[in-house]
Amino acid sequence: MSTRKIIILNGHPGKESLNKTLAEAYRDAAKGAGHDVRYHDLSAMEFDMDYGIGGYHNYKPLEPDLEAFLTDLEWAEHVVLTTPLWWGALPAKLKGVFDRALLPGRTFDTRNTSMLGLPAPMLTGKTARVLLTSDTPAVFLRLFYSNAVKKILSRQILGFVGVRPTRFTSFAPASHPVASTVAAWCQKASRLGERAA
Repeated sequence: MSTRKIIILNGHPGKESLNKTLAEAYRDAAKGAGHDVRYHDLSAMEFDMDYGIGGYHNYKPLEPDLEAFLTDLEWAEHVVLTTPLWWGALPAKLKGVFDRALLPGRTFDTRNTSMLGLPAPMLTGKTARVLLTSDTPAVFLRLFYSNAVKKILSRQILGFVGVRPTRFTSFAPASHPVASTVAAWCQKASRLGERAA
């Protein structure tokens, strides 16, 4: 098996969380398998998540944590994100990472557009895995909510800048899982990490 360059973002804003546990299980297994891993923890990242009055022609300079994340995103071949599902979407601070860091000239090219006027993605050649925790089982996310969060991440965020395909692994119900369930979920994350899948 060939090794891969992997960026992992634990997208839970809390210092301790199930998402962090899953991210670390993936990270440790990936490193153990010889993959080159760079790890980012949202709870430790310091930046202004509000784009404010800035625009793409007058954007805020990236804080060091965002610059480090974007540099590693450009470097990586495989992107791994853990995130909880809050109110049907992403935590605000995680959304702030994407709002601030996915900039034109680094992640998409507004000077090179398609026939539909869409900018050319600049992060092509990368794949992604999202480890999604929620209280809503995957089947209900699909039946009742049309997999909205998955479409947002895979098409409107990661896919927009060229990262595709994005594959999802769901862990639910996630609010109060028993220890044996967490252990089984960590084993699942570890197996994915070993394969860089």
